[in-house]
Amino acid sequence: MSEQERYHDPNGYLEDDPPVEFTPEMRKTHTILVPMMLPIHFEMLETILGRHGYRVEVLRTTGRQLVEEGLANVHNDTCYPALLVIGQMIDALKSGKYDPDHTALMLTQTGGGCRASNYIYLLRKALKKCGFSQVPVISLNFSKLEKSSGFKITAPLLVEVFYAMLYGDMLMWLNNQCRPYEINKGDSKKVVDHWIEELNRQFCSPRFLLLTHNYKKMLRDFAAIPRRKEGKVRVGIVGEIYMKYAPLGNNNLEDFLVAEGAEPVVSGVLDFLLYCVKNNLIDYDLYGKSTMAKPVATYALRFLEYLQNKGIRAVKKQGEFRAPSSFQDLQKMVDGFIGMGAKMGEGWLLTSEMLELIHSGVNNIVCTQPFGCLPNHIVAKGMMRKIKDKYPYSNIVAVDYDPSATPINQENRLKLMLSNARLNLTMEDVQEPSKAREVVDLSEDLHLD
Repeated sequence: MSEQERYHDPNGYLEDDPPVEFTPEMRKTHTILVPMMLPIHFEMLETILGRHGYRVEVLRTTGRQLVEEGLANVHNDTCYPALLVIGQMIDALKSGKYDPDHTALMLTQTGGGCRASNYIYLLRKALKKCGFSQVPVISLNFSKLEKSSGFKITAPLLVEVFYAMLYGDMLMWLNNQCRPYEINKGDSKKVVDHWIEELNRQFCSPRFLLLTHNYKKMLRDFAAIPRRKEGKVRVGIVGEIYMKYAPLGNNNLEDFLVAEGAEPVVSGVLDFLLYCVKNNLIDYDLYGKSTMAKPVATYALRFLEYLQNKGIRAVKKQGEFRAPSSFQDLQKMVDGFIGMGAKMGEGWLLTSEMLELIHSGVNNIVCTQPFGCLPNHIVAKGMMRKIKDKYPYSNIVAVDYDPSATPINQENRLKLMLSNARLNLTMEDVQEPSKAREVVDLSEDLHLD
């Protein structure tokens, strides 16, 4: 077949056949499989998409077989999130639970310099190799990379998904402040499950728009959980977005930290959305790019920050829980550390998140990284020395995740960091901060960074 006869997609890729499109008729006949990333948020996302006429199922499968399936169908130099997600989808199709003739898959495409934009082509290649070439792949993107006539992001759908992200962030934030201290194991999960169910009902009406009202009731329910009054080591989690949030990617990192007697501190996904919007304005300032988009991006940024600040004010007013930092504060953190033109992958935001954690008193940080993700290593591991030079008492460990990394090695690395953190906490309790800093500096000898 000549090159002229081959299919040219809008991005310039060549394929022997055009990709199978998800058509409007398929909305009634096909189940759309979505890989899990944010356990709380995606429970609501599944319901919202169902209300808008899509039969969606979030994949919750785990196990080594997903890694093996990914290795069998994706080159092992591909970054770990792609390998996991593609392995999970192929495993689902091979399980016999789904009819390949009535199943579709959904992946996000971020655009920009991240390899994530190319996952969709790797997935299609894997589907063809495994005999599932009839399965359509839907691209969820805001960069005009691909379109599917059967899947439309309407204004009502977008608003509901955005509010689900806001509520999910709040539930995740409060849950992590309660779960390590709960007297009756499982109380925090019960509150989370109750609110997911309640919010799924609210999305059937305009009640979900009552943001402050719902925040107030959430805070009341979490505050009512019987908790121990004790100090625990707080550990911030940062990193590449999938590895940071997805239990499948980070080997249930939050559960591990809680089991080890620590309190995980994880910022919301809204910061990443704000970061993406802010980057449009940065492009305009640096390169004069997208002049017409500047007013839209400016308005969107202000509106999103306004809604974020509603949650921050609600937590501060209730007074029992720590409030998250605002995106305005995050932007200020990077001054003197990294330029805001560094925006591949998580870019300047990742460095900013580490600095914000230190400023808020969380000196212990785990940076989750897919092995081989060059942008993530530059803005994370590459910035650790500069951060430690400024804040010598910071206790930062980078943990690489890839198909060959065993959980036991990752856990041992984390336990060394926690041991260091506990010694630091003990020294602070006896008011010997100078000794505490000496303990943290031992991390270099332990090869933690």
